[in-house]
Amino acid sequence: MLQVDIPASIRTVYGKGESRRLRMDEKTPAVVYSNGADALALQFDSAKLYKELFALHGRNAVVTLDIDGDDKDTRHVLIKDVQVHPVTDRLIHVDFQEISLDAQREFKVPINYTGVAKGVDLGGELHVAQSSVRIKGCPLDIPDNITVDVTPLNKGEAGVTFGDLEVADTVEILDNKSALCVNVI
Repeated sequence: MLQVDIPASIRTVYGKGESRRLRMDEKTPAVVYSNGADALALQFDSAKLYKELFALHGRNAVVTLDIDGDDKDTRHVLIKDVQVHPVTDRLIHVDFQEISLDAQREFKVPINYTGVAKGVDLGGELHVAQSSVRIKGCPLDIPDNITVDVTPLNKGEAGVTFGDLEVADTVEILDNKSALCVNVI
């Protein structure tokens, strides 16, 4: 899984008007939610945060927040929600969820299919039934994606199932292992 460090600082002002002032000063307000603890209000440099979020769009990533003015110097979080302006695409607000790197969580990981199947060369059609898989494991053990080579697939033969996917021993596939991912028809 990707790991990214993003600098932040504690936000001491709250409310709609103060958040607007922050945005005018090229800062983005954000909140870190913890399990059962009070939410932590933060602010980020908008340009740096936008650049990092753009690079992480649609991917599983552990974000390490380096927070100025916090007794815990760093926090490991997942991106929970990103709010952008509908016309200008400027960042309005970001929500993060604090996580433990040792606790297992459920993630949805994309499946990338590579190669050209033998059955496609013989006139068949590649049928992709699943483009992602649900996996459970510690956040740093989760792969960014799972690559499947479809080259050996012939027309009319059994395809690749979730049980055929190669993952590390430290993670578990939660989807039905006999469910079909890809085949040639």
